[in-house]
Amino acid sequence: MKAGTDIAQIGSLVGDPARANMLAALMGGVALTASELAQEAGVSLPTASAHLAKLTDGGLITVARQGRHRYYALAEPRVAAMLESIMGIAAELGPKRVSPGPRDRAMRDARICYDHLAGEAGVAMLDSFVRRGFIELAEGQPLLSGTGAAFFARLEIDLEDLRRKRRPLCRTCLDWSVRRAHLAGGLGAALLERILTKGWARREQNSRVIRFTPMGRREFEVFLR
Repeated sequence: MKAGTDIAQIGSLVGDPARANMLAALMGGVALTASELAQEAGVSLPTASAHLAKLTDGGLITVARQGRHRYYALAEPRVAAMLESIMGIAAELGPKRVSPGPRDRAMRDARICYDHLAGEAGVAMLDSFVRRGFIELAEGQPLLSGTGAAFFARLEIDLEDLRRKRRPLCRTCLDWSVRRAHLAGGLGAALLERILTKGWARREQNSRVIRFTPMGRREFEVFLR
């Protein structure tokens, strides 16, 4: 079987508008029910169920039962990274939107990408770590330096615990709005959790937007120096 066949199979799953909207809704890292995803896709519940079955069979999403409900989520972070890359290509090559609204501005500024920080804030954070030598980019692949390990240990991020998990410690994800890389992987997720825990920012309800408080923005900018 040629590689193009595999690409076509994944492309057909992502390419349907209803399924694309469902996958985009799951980019927030929160599991949703079929009814919620039907609303996101603008289709009936039976139609949504058929789409979800295809996405589950294709390995892009998983389903978990809890009581009478089924909750759907992206299968793994790599699916989110793929979707983020596709969004970047679509933003660059697709139809141009004449006047993006305030919600678009907020999404470009800071948003959650599965479980890590994306948007201009996420790209700035990775740039800062690279500039200060905490993360080295070897042929585009991020590597944590000794100086970086010491820095993140001082932030009380348990790097050894992150290394024991299946996902990579450091990984880059192509940011669809900035079209440059932001930090993903276990470290990226831990850093977003820290930002939220410290109260620098909060996640906007029913949205992927991460909104910094005025004081939190100042603290974040100091953190990047």
